[in-house]
Amino acid sequence: MNTRKQNKLVNENGQSKMNIMRTTLKNSFSIAILLLATASVQAQDGQQIFKAKCNTCHMIDKNSTGPNLKGAKQKWTDAGEGELIYEWVNNPQTLIASGNSKMATAIKSFSPTDMTPQQVTKEEIDAILNYVDTYVSPATATVGTDSTGTATQPIAAVSDYNGNLTLFYWLLTAIFVLLIAIIIMSTSITTLIRSDYFKKKLKENEQTSNVLKSIILILGFTSLMSYTNQALALTFMQPGEAEKGTPWLLVEAMDLYFLIAINMTLIGVLLYLRRMFNDFMLMARPAKHVEAPAAQTLKKINTILTDAVAIEEEHTILMHHEYDGIRELDNNLPPWWLWGFYATIVFAVIYLFNYHVFKTSDLQYKEYDKEMAQAKEDVDAYLSKMAMNVDETNASLLTDKDALSSGKALFEANCVVCHNPNGEGNIGPNLTDEAWIYTPDVKDIFKTIKMGTPNGMPEHASKLNPIQIQQVASFVLSLPYTKGLDPKGKIFPKDEAK
Repeated sequence: MNTRKQNKLVNENGQSKMNIMRTTLKNSFSIAILLLATASVQAQDGQQIFKAKCNTCHMIDKNSTGPNLKGAKQKWTDAGEGELIYEWVNNPQTLIASGNSKMATAIKSFSPTDMTPQQVTKEEIDAILNYVDTYVSPATATVGTDSTGTATQPIAAVSDYNGNLTLFYWLLTAIFVLLIAIIIMSTSITTLIRSDYFKKKLKENEQTSNVLKSIILILGFTSLMSYTNQALALTFMQPGEAEKGTPWLLVEAMDLYFLIAINMTLIGVLLYLRRMFNDFMLMARPAKHVEAPAAQTLKKINTILTDAVAIEEEHTILMHHEYDGIRELDNNLPPWWLWGFYATIVFAVIYLFNYHVFKTSDLQYKEYDKEMAQAKEDVDAYLSKMAMNVDETNASLLTDKDALSSGKALFEANCVVCHNPNGEGNIGPNLTDEAWIYTPDVKDIFKTIKMGTPNGMPEHASKLNPIQIQQVASFVLSLPYTKGLDPKGKIFPKDEAK
């Protein structure tokens, strides 16, 4: 009885260890993959917040409607008002009225227009100011001299965003395929260590500690990779920002380096899992006697193609259930069939991403549409080139639906902070009444948008091309009257002005 109890206790302890190993392995890969998926959103993106909240009135490296923000936080700190800068951004008028801030009073005198309260958190304000303080203009070559002593002009370094985006797609696809391979390999290892035969061999070899060390090493390796990850500095183009030919996502070289690092790390994890799987197989399978070279070659080819178990070893894969004296063997699927199956999965993924996700290649009906549109594009190319010659001397009022729709999108992206969505006025004047500070002629409005004005209107020539400025000016003149700020300037009859 004592011997039976001891054997039962040993078996229960062995079973508990195996359960712990299986659970640890499964959780390790689940945590690693989750960390990989979520690590890229750990950092605040001050650039995106600046573009969304501040770009209309502030420029990064010079004064505009609002003052230059570079070094602003340090100036408030030197004035002993470091914490008041957050209240200034959230409630500027309240801070000015309280009289508690000399910096707020000084900034109010910078421009006749009042700053609009911004709904941002303290952390977002810190992210914006950190982005502005650390901003570096695009790298340019050092100005030099040629053989004649004449100074040469600096050449700006411009990224190939279209090429980078293509590489970005391929690197993401590689990560996806590697993750699938890692999941398949980890599942194979879990199935192996779950088998009764492996449990028996593991107990005989007394290598439980080595297995646990291997599993812990994988978890630490993949977790370290995830925690040391930096957020991708991807830039999504806003409405009205993108020029013709500019991709929808701007991928910098550092983003590609980061994706390459992830791919290399995943390859290392996959190779380590493969080695660990082979080590476990060697632990479970007994050493075989040496056979003749020809026999070994034939047996190796047979194993590679069929993964068949020799008759004398079939007892190792017998399953426990039995029906009428018939027992089932736990044979593996033939590798040649598995390879073909995995190849179809890889082909399907590549086909899906190529034709339906990234749309790198066109489906047949799209190819037909492209051929039919080619002639129109050839004609429009010349017209588009000539249209860029528009300026404040020859701008004309656009009335077609497409032009006004484009003007509306550009207005919403660049003008609503100061003029509100319907043009009723906020910091800037009401654009829908009959009163105009200058004149309501489309040429004068074009000039105002392009060059700005001394009383607070910023220039937009650096943001919009001539066609876009003409579209915005035409949209402004099409706005229906909306009650808002009191009229400013001189009243012009709309029909006479237009």
